[in-house]
Formats: sequence, C-alpha cells, structure tokens
Amino acid sequence: MSFKYFLDKVAAKAGLAESELEKLSTPDSVLKADLKINGKTYPAFRVQFNNARGPYKGGIRFHPGVSEEEVTDLAFWMTMKTSVADLPFGGAKGGVRVNPKELSAKEIEELSRAYVSAFYKNLGPEKDIPAPDIYTNPEIMAIMLDQYEKLVGKKSPAFITGKPLEKGGSLLRDIATALGGFYILEEAIRKLDFKERTAIIQGFGNAGMNIAKLLSEHGYKVVGVSDSKGGIYSSEGLNVNELIKVKEKTGSVINYPKAVKVSNEELLLMECSILIPSALSGVITKDNAQDIKAKIVLELANGPTAAEADEVLHKNKVLVVPDILANSGGVTVSYFEWVQNMKNERWTKDEVNKKLKEKMVSIFNDLWNEYQSKSYDLRTIAYIKAIEEILKAENNRKGHKLLENHKNRS
Repeated sequence: MSFKYFLDKVAAKAGLAESELEKLSTPDSVLKADLKINGKTYPAFRVQFNNARGPYKGGIRFHPGVSEEEVTDLAFWMTMKTSVADLPFGGAKGGVRVNPKELSAKEIEELSRAYVSAFYKNLGPEKDIPAPDIYTNPEIMAIMLDQYEKLVGKKSPAFITGKPLEKGGSLLRDIATALGGFYILEEAIRKLDFKERTAIIQGFGNAGMNIAKLLSEHGYKVVGVSDSKGGIYSSEGLNVNELIKVKEKTGSVINYPKAVKVSNEELLLMECSILIPSALSGVITKDNAQDIKAKIVLELANGPTAAEADEVLHKNKVLVVPDILANSGGVTVSYFEWVQNMKNERWTKDEVNKKLKEKMVSIFNDLWNEYQSKSYDLRTIAYIKAIEEILKAENNRKGHKLLENHKNRS
C-alpha cells in the first residue's frame, strides 16, 4: 500500500492541516546511484524521509524488486515505526535492484562496498544509520562498516547496526523482533484478561521461528505454522523443537509428520486465539478477514493486513497489534546497539533484555490508554501518535506552527 494512500485515509482522524500533510508526504532527500560490478549496472537508492526526531534509521535491501517508489514507502513506514517506538531516530531506507542469488560472494562484497562509496557522505552515526534488510545480513553490515571507516579514515562502529558481535553488534539482536513482539503480546493478553493460549504463525523465517520458540517455552500451544512451501496444523499442538529440526533438515515445515498439511491461505482461517503473520505483506484481505477466528492478530510481518481488512477485524472485535508496534523490537535493539557503540559500552544479555521489555511494555501501555478512550482501531491510534510526535519535533526545530490544527483533534 502506498504511504500516500494511507496518509490520506488517516488525515481526517489525525486532524492534519494541509501544511502538515505536505510535510509528512515529502521525503527530505532521495539519493540515487548506478553501481557498476563486473560490467553490470545495478540501480541503488537511499531515501531519507524525515529526521525531525533524530538521525535517519533504516535498512538496506538487495532484491530484484527494489524501486524508488518501494524504498520511499518503506522509508515513510520506518519514520512511523521509530516514532511510535519513541526512539530518537527518524526514518530512511535503502536498496539495490539486484538478485543476490546470482552473484558470487566476491561480487556481493564489491556491491556492498560500492553502495557505501556512493552514499557515505550522506551517512554516518549522527546522520543516517543503516541496518540489514531483505537479503542482507550481519556479514554484509561488517563489510559496509569496513568500507565506511576506510573512506572517513577512522573507527566508527555506530555507523551501522545489525553487525556481528565482534564488530560491535548487540546481544539479542538476532531475536529482537520476535522477543519484542512476545512482550507486547503478553501485555495485550493481560489487558484483555485472555485465557486461551493457542497460536498460528504464518512464516517460519527468523521472526516466525523465534516467536514459536518463545511461545512454546512460555506455555502457549503452537497449533499451526507455515513457510513458502505450505502449512501444517494440529489442534493438539506442535512440538516446536522437533519442528525446527525438520525445517533445518528438509527445508520446509510441511515435512513435519504429526500434523495435517494445509495451504498458507487455509492456515490463516484455522482455529486459534492468536494469529501471527510473520512473512508476507497483504495476506489478510477484505475477502478472508471475516473468516479469521483469532481474537488477537500480532503483525510481525510488515503490512500483512489490508486497510479494508482492518475495518472488518475491528468490527468483529479482533485486536490487531499493528506492525509498527508489534515488530518494533528489532529497531529498538538496533537503537541499543547504536547507544552502546556511541558510548563504547557492551551491555549484557540481561541488560538488553530488561531494557527491551521495559520499552515494549511502556509504548504498548501508552497506546492502550489512548485506544480505550477512542473508537478507532489500534493501528489508527498508533499512527496518529507517531504523526503527532513527528510534527511536534518539526515544530520545535523549525519554529513554525505545523501543529496549528491539532487542538480539536478527535
């Protein structure tokens, strides 16, 4: 979904003036370059959307579908996510239009170094801090850090997050998205005084697998999971440790023997109390929302629920915990990594875990209090809150009244 479509939809509820809407719709800068590797050219982008609240923050993806429009949308969503998570960051995103599966390890290294060389003057620990995204990883972050340090002539570990531990990465970064989502889920269940603990997880990559482990360890019954090859379901519950071994050995969860095979689409509609989309965007639509049986949808994936589906779920009293809240544990621990690097500190796993839980519980409770007093769904509440904080920061730094029409916001 284009961010402009979303902004137009929420503008009236947020009480946005034309000047506010224009500011929120316009990226600060769109950087472009053509990266040449072994005689081939790969278009590269870095969109810096808004830095009113702090340095730009956002991942870099290597993917054949990368475009200026996609990166711009993602930079907007990142701006919203850092704001709703109350982090002193703005939002950005980067990408290279490439199929990394067609490149050698040496070519990927060259591409990573070329990306930093193209944009490094606009990047840095107090300007714009990249991170991993689709088809990039800690090793690529380490290469990018090395290139940046060569170009600026000094050590600068806070330039980039999601690094290997030995390069200044943070403990728990590998499970931060799932762990943050788990803490928010626990808080939502407490608020709703919810008794049933059966969960379906669509997607079994990093976030999906780790949330499955966490749920299993804390007494939840995981009754269904899926990956790109299909899904499985058992009302008796799945043995998550066995399931992970099957996934690692055979490449898919569908080879787990003690469950019924179903499609990804069918899995969404099976009996459960908690549905956790953890892979693709747009999987919950106006066509299937009415048949979802879960009472909580925890969005670990980005954009899994269509706008029309939101309205159906809200009407049916299904609590949708939106992506910018549910999966903000990843960027929160990225922030912790940046702080550790800036202060030349190393926090223990317990310290990171404690700070993450406190942050997730705090931001959820702030939004929940607002949610209780309004008729809007939690996503709308989250975005209005994020927008308000960005506009306050714009107002404070520029000295003009972007918040002029907010006194009478409903």
